[in-house]
Amino acid sequence: MADQDQAELRMSAAKLRQEHEDYDAAINAMIKVGCDALRVQRMKKKKLAIKDTLTKIEDQIIPDIIA
Repeated sequence: MADQDQAELRMSAAKLRQEHEDYDAAINAMIKVGCDALRVQRMKKKKLAIKDTLTKIEDQIIPDIIA
């Protein structure tokens, strides 16, 4: 993989990590305020989708090597 491609993947991963943390903070705030459970559940689904995407990108950056 080219260095530029790997750098782009690392930037994407960093953005997704930040977005994941933002969703986590938003979800915690919504729970404290007593927001609608359906909205909280939707936010959790979006957070999980971000985590799945982040995992795929991280797997591209550091592939599994069978020894």
